[in-house]
Amino acid sequence: MKLGLGLYRHMLHTDNFRFVRQAGATHIVAHLTDYFSDGPRIPTQEDDGWGWANPDLEPWSAESLSGLRRSIQAEGLELAALENFSPAHWYDILLDGPRRDEQIATIQAIVRNLGEAGIPVMGYNFSIAGVWGHVEGPWARGGAESVGFLGPDGPRETPIANGTIWNMTYDPEAPTGTVSAVGRKELWSRLDRFLGEVLPVAEEAGVALALHPDDPPMPTLRGTARLVYQPRMYQDVLDLHASPSNKLEYCVGSLAEMTEGDIYAFTEQYSQQDAIGYVHFRNVLGKVPRYREVFVDEGDVDMERIVAILATNDFDGVLIPDHTPQMTCEAPWHAGMAYALGYMRGIMRAQGISL
Repeated sequence: MKLGLGLYRHMLHTDNFRFVRQAGATHIVAHLTDYFSDGPRIPTQEDDGWGWANPDLEPWSAESLSGLRRSIQAEGLELAALENFSPAHWYDILLDGPRRDEQIATIQAIVRNLGEAGIPVMGYNFSIAGVWGHVEGPWARGGAESVGFLGPDGPRETPIANGTIWNMTYDPEAPTGTVSAVGRKELWSRLDRFLGEVLPVAEEAGVALALHPDDPPMPTLRGTARLVYQPRMYQDVLDLHASPSNKLEYCVGSLAEMTEGDIYAFTEQYSQQDAIGYVHFRNVLGKVPRYREVFVDEGDVDMERIVAILATNDFDGVLIPDHTPQMTCEAPWHAGMAYALGYMRGIMRAQGISL
């Protein structure tokens, strides 16, 4: 078992690589999709050692991915996974639109590039609505800023505008109107078809595809169905295509927010199958339709027990704190992540895991 940290695209630079190592972690999960702005800072060869020219597609080339991996290794770390395709890569795969076949070819090429660059896992979220509806507030210990989902007391659900998926605009010139409602059976059919076409490429490339569960885990959101809003539904994903490349992006927080089942029993079930690609290590208070994200040691889940189950079943992947409350200081994100990493390192060492 290994300790890592997820870094967003604008954070993939030497200072943050050194922060990760200083905090006692050894691996990085990198996001190349920019979720936050229309004009991200573009790293250059001089300041980051891996740079790219095209802000949408070039970062996903084998050459650029290899450069990123080398610059991470230069700081004593390893690149464990990439997380999330860009909406521009696969909106018509999700929507079953006219460019679907072209975009399948793009995804297949990206997976081959990961294999060539030696990156073993690609995390993805097969969702149209994406992550939506969370509200920031002083939800964690000591009034630390975090996010919560408030159900009927939160933002009003609105239809998804044309040209948009995952709350991101892929076509600013799309005609007015909204995305048609998508039922659960249809969404599962789209996932089935996607995996049937991409998993063989992933197997050949030596890359695992790891599916994130729904967050928030509601049966429907903004007029579209969701795939994995109960823990047992992860088994349906595994059974859909038996493949060593068909894995789970096991988000403890999202699973704990679900209304059915026992998080410890499901951790046992999926780790025994060697089905977990990597773990999002996050704690929460409450379940849908109302929950809030808190510090890793104050939520409803006994995170030490989760680590013990993973260790018993010889899980050898990476754990990352995917979210954390913001601490009251000049570096809120870094302080929150350092706290989470220190706690995780301690409970992993208590299980006899060498880091």
